[in-house]
Amino acid sequence: MNLTKSCVSNFNGPKMWKFLLVIWGLVVVGTEPATVISQLQMEANAILNSGWWNISDGRFNISHRCNWSEITCNEAGSIRTIRIDPKRIHSEASSGKHFTTLNMSAFNNLESLIFRQIGLQGTIPTEIGLLSKLTHLDMSDNFLQGEMPLSLCNLRQLRYLDISYNKLDGSIPNEVCYIKNLTTLNLSNNFFNGSFPIFIIGIELTHLDLSRNYLEGEVNPSIANLRQLEYLDISFNNFQGSIPPQWWLLKNLTTLNLSNNRFKGEIPSSSLENLKKLQYLYISNNYIEGSIPLELGFLKNLTTLNLSRNRFNRSLPISLINLTQLQYLDLSYNFFTGSLPSNFGQLSKLQVLQLKNNSIGGIFPISLNNLSQLEILDISHNFLLGTLPSNFFPLTGNKISIDLSHNLISGKIPSQFGKFYQLNLSNNNLIGTVPQSLCNLSNNFINVDISFNYLKGLIPNCIDPHTIIGNKDVCSDILHEQINFHFKACKKSYKLKPVVVIVLPTFIILILAFSLLICFILGHNSIKNKRASTTTIAKNGDLFCIWNYNGKIAHDDIIRVTEDFDMRYCIGTGAYGSVYKAQLPCGKVVALKKLHGYEAEVPAFDESFRNEVNILSEIRHRHIVKLYGFCLHKRIMFLIYQYMEKGSLFSVLYNDIDAVEFKWRKRVNIIKGVASALSYLHHDFTFPIVHRDISSGNILLNNEWQPSVSDFGTARLLQHDSSNQTIVAGTIGYIAPELAYTMVVSEKCDVYSFGVVVLETLMGRHPKEILSSLQLGSAQSMKLCEVLDQRLPQPNNVTVILGIIRVAVIAFACLNINPCSRPTMKCVSQCFGIELPPLTIPLSEISIQQLMSQEFKALFHIVGPEKQNL
Repeated sequence: MNLTKSCVSNFNGPKMWKFLLVIWGLVVVGTEPATVISQLQMEANAILNSGWWNISDGRFNISHRCNWSEITCNEAGSIRTIRIDPKRIHSEASSGKHFTTLNMSAFNNLESLIFRQIGLQGTIPTEIGLLSKLTHLDMSDNFLQGEMPLSLCNLRQLRYLDISYNKLDGSIPNEVCYIKNLTTLNLSNNFFNGSFPIFIIGIELTHLDLSRNYLEGEVNPSIANLRQLEYLDISFNNFQGSIPPQWWLLKNLTTLNLSNNRFKGEIPSSSLENLKKLQYLYISNNYIEGSIPLELGFLKNLTTLNLSRNRFNRSLPISLINLTQLQYLDLSYNFFTGSLPSNFGQLSKLQVLQLKNNSIGGIFPISLNNLSQLEILDISHNFLLGTLPSNFFPLTGNKISIDLSHNLISGKIPSQFGKFYQLNLSNNNLIGTVPQSLCNLSNNFINVDISFNYLKGLIPNCIDPHTIIGNKDVCSDILHEQINFHFKACKKSYKLKPVVVIVLPTFIILILAFSLLICFILGHNSIKNKRASTTTIAKNGDLFCIWNYNGKIAHDDIIRVTEDFDMRYCIGTGAYGSVYKAQLPCGKVVALKKLHGYEAEVPAFDESFRNEVNILSEIRHRHIVKLYGFCLHKRIMFLIYQYMEKGSLFSVLYNDIDAVEFKWRKRVNIIKGVASALSYLHHDFTFPIVHRDISSGNILLNNEWQPSVSDFGTARLLQHDSSNQTIVAGTIGYIAPELAYTMVVSEKCDVYSFGVVVLETLMGRHPKEILSSLQLGSAQSMKLCEVLDQRLPQPNNVTVILGIIRVAVIAFACLNINPCSRPTMKCVSQCFGIELPPLTIPLSEISIQQLMSQEFKALFHIVGPEKQNL
């Protein structure tokens, strides 16, 4: 009894607690390996059952998983990272797996999971939220679909999340914002929709990419709370409204991409200076307007600036030259005016300079000699003047691409060139011969384009004939080029020895002197006979002249082939004469406009005939009818024209058979050609030439459906220092309304007539009802598709539809009752060279009111009157 009590007493003492602690330690030591083993076994089973690894391979050993390249483990052997190699997955034909094949609950210690570009399919499972220790999750570039699971919000330790380039849809859950440690979030290139998510808690976020989705609405300014943000990309969505001014306070931003949305308004000038770290700024393809703020020049770390395809206007700020780190500058497809800053050459690191499709004028070139790294220079479709200096082309030692097409650059092409990848000087006013040194640029013919200028002389053999068309006076010795491209044949020249050069002219002079002596001896009458036989006679102040055409045209030939202008050869009658078709002995078919004998005595008809000769003698344009010769004499008066096989635009439109063949694309091209011709008349002469009788009857078409403006009998040279008052001239239904009460002729009279012709071409009939309705304001509710020519099927090609809408916008802009509000023909002609953005409005819903709106005019680059004083 005492012994028992003694034992109990001992166990209740300090020794008892020591004993219990030893027992507990043994229990803990014994159970901990069991727990670890259980976790490792779960991970091993998950890998074996996933199907991601080829367990049939004889070398496969699950116990060696920590040594695999796709897996890393912690010290206890538990898996920390899984990174599937896409090359191995595809080589084993295991792509197309689903997340459901991998047991997420088995990986309690997983910190990084990377399934990039392995063909993963299905949805993101909600079980992914069980990976509570996950910090890095990359499932980009797969085929995942469905919505983002809300269970992602349970990943409180997550710092990197990339699920870009998948097929995920639905809205982005705002709960993502509560992952406080998140630094990188990339949800780009999916099908997410809805509004902009509210990011207000993730203050650690440095990289946010929501681009290329279907997000819409106004963006939330609360993103400005992400003070650590360095990369922000929300491009290629449908965001609208103005850019929140708070965004310009994100001082750590290095990249800001807002392109391809519907943002409008102006860039604020007061906050830009906060973005001192900004290197990449993209705001292209939006509706931003106004001017570029001067403060943009404070962003001296900027290397890329893309503001293209917006509505910026006014001049380029001089502060752009402060961006000395700039490598890429794209301001194309805007409404910039003024001149190019003369010190652009200070941007010595510039590699790409894009300024095309603006209204920039002034003298070219700017100083570019310091741009040693320049690779692309595109200032096409502007109003640049001046000549190309001889030291312009050897800019750099690198191969570069230069596009100066569709400007007003004149002078000769320099004979010295540097290294080029591409050179485009087409559609300018260049003159002179084609330098042989162009052959040194490249052996690839398409790299040089000098078409549609005023060049002359022999075409070098290295030049592709397609790149020199539109130059009337160039010639070729190659027969198939003469036939296919309508080049002239070059006159043969021979090099003579010095003795021949001296002796032969002396011998010829002696023969001529002897011949003259014989003529004087033969008497005065023989001299008269010789003079009468020449092709030019001055008698009673009348001009009698037949121009040579390949040496074949002669007065007697014309009388003979028309049988003295027999009515069988008459193909039409105009306001003051008849038109005949004649085939000359050389095989050339021409049109002859002959003034009737009794009309020749009427001063008005005589003056119109001579006026047409004077005007056409000075004109050289591919869309203005060519005058081959004339005869102005009291006995007979006629003009010799290029023959146009399809007749007038009027005759085609009002012939049902021809009209059906007259497809939409051909109609748009004809309108484009007429606009180019009128732009040439109005803007390429010291004194503008106003046609005064633009109508569908005075636009002729050849076999290739190419137009030529004709009938210049009423044309008038505008003298800027005179009143230009005149009697009303033109065709009823095409005359500008202001002529009825001002009697003052201007280029805007032709613009109005052109607008009528454009509308007539689209409708297939004269638009007299619409013209009346426009004055009353009652036509605006009509739909465009209702007024189009019903003899043709409704267009279904996107390019054709955009072309029709463009010419319709041009037509209604030209028909403005106020002459000052009509665009210039240069603006109209140049807008055809502008690439158009896709329209979301179907053709069937576009009304005349929309076509007349400022939004559509700006969209199709039909500028207002403030831009026409260049």
